Amino acid sequence: MVADTPIPLQAATTADCTRRVSTPTYDRSEISTGIVHFGVGGFHRAHQAMYLDRLLERGTAREWGICGVGVLPGDRRMRDVLAAQDGLYTLSTVTPDGTWTTRVIGSIVEYRYAPDDPEAVLEKLAASTTRIVSLTITEGGYHIAAATGEFDAGDPAIRADLRADAPPATVFGLVTEALARRRARGVAPFTVMSCDNIEGNGHVARRMFAAFATLRDPELGAWVTDQVRFPNSMVDRITPVTPPEATGEVERRYGVSDRWPVLAEPYTQWVLEDSFGLGRPAFDEVGVQLVADVAPYELMKLRLLNASHQALCYLGYLSGYRLVHEAAQDPAFARFLSRYMDTEATPTLRAVPGVDLGRYKQTLLERFANPAIGDTIARLCAESSDRIPKWLLPVVRHQLAAGGDIACAATVVAGWARYAAGVDEQGEPIEIVDPLRDLLVPLARQERERPTAFLGARAVFGDLIDEPRFVTAYLAAMDSLRTRGARATVEALAG
Repeated sequence: MVADTPIPLQAATTADCTRRVSTPTYDRSEISTGIVHFGVGGFHRAHQAMYLDRLLERGTAREWGICGVGVLPGDRRMRDVLAAQDGLYTLSTVTPDGTWTTRVIGSIVEYRYAPDDPEAVLEKLAASTTRIVSLTITEGGYHIAAATGEFDAGDPAIRADLRADAPPATVFGLVTEALARRRARGVAPFTVMSCDNIEGNGHVARRMFAAFATLRDPELGAWVTDQVRFPNSMVDRITPVTPPEATGEVERRYGVSDRWPVLAEPYTQWVLEDSFGLGRPAFDEVGVQLVADVAPYELMKLRLLNASHQALCYLGYLSGYRLVHEAAQDPAFARFLSRYMDTEATPTLRAVPGVDLGRYKQTLLERFANPAIGDTIARLCAESSDRIPKWLLPVVRHQLAAGGDIACAATVVAGWARYAAGVDEQGEPIEIVDPLRDLLVPLARQERERPTAFLGARAVFGDLIDEPRFVTAYLAAMDSLRTRGARATVEALAG
């Protein structure tokens, strides 16, 4: 039975919290920072910070504490919450039967909001004690031009960071300036570890950071390419946006007041290329798979899990579902996802060492259907112009080249276009959250008069509008969505 008055989560109250919930047994005052992480959100706190907390609990990795860094206006809240809670927060995993397992995570020992003091962040990055800079900045944070795959320097913030007279404000500006300082001081470069859902995320990060550095100074760009390590990784744990009621639920269950708890599924996986210039924590001791080649695992996850999320979300929303598990529990959607995974995604994969793909795909369906997570379809639908080109369109292009099936993928793209028009099948408005909203919404609304208007966004789709087989499949799917509706279209494809 918990106390009536919840205990505020802080370093000073940890001993009191220990009687109610699992807390760190290590002395956090002895932890020094070795990792600087950009993009402290729910996923980072449920994943990388959790793995490091496991190591610290074993009595190791004391020089590998995390300093979180925020650069966006929305990061102010994380600054305030972590400052009030001394970097502590609760991580709860919830099973399908509603069983909660909760722990206080203590591996984030510092947090800095770059706009408050960019120089302090730069010196933290430039310090010799910083050996890894890790990233969860979302797919869009890498400024990749969808049509070319090259660095897109057109963003005003990026252009501002390329001016010599302004303090850097973006991740690219801060990291590159810190690397320049280390180079000038004779300090070896830190490793840049991308943990974002991008195929070849390490290779992509190397190209994008080197491109930015080259725009600033060609010699610096060459040094970044040659000297900085960018390991590839595959990260996996479904972590929804923390629902408003989570704080009250943590208080009710444990009598602990956490202003921003994290909820996640029990499943977690991290496959990491073992390529670090200045050492790394012993991640392999706490379940991380350290491998020479991440690509097979990465393709498996991006094209089966991430692309299947996109296959579920637009069509699920149009069918009236608002929570992921509700759509995933619909037998027609489950069969539709299975068809996509079996006949379209799987043929594009390489052999994955030690993985039973059949079992993996079945596990995905079970994870999607977990009602305890409460993940929203709207979350999956957001930022689609960053996601679809990286997760689903590579499957389409592979299948077109191989003469394979594309019916499900073409239907997903048509579903996205139908969703992007901003009105559901009941005539209710849809809030479109996408960096290319101003481009895509008008094109989606022109589809009745110009049937391939949406595909004409070459910044997203490249040359797919020139592929007759894809266009034919897309138009057939769009016609079905308009005449029969989303769920009937899904049911027909599900067989």
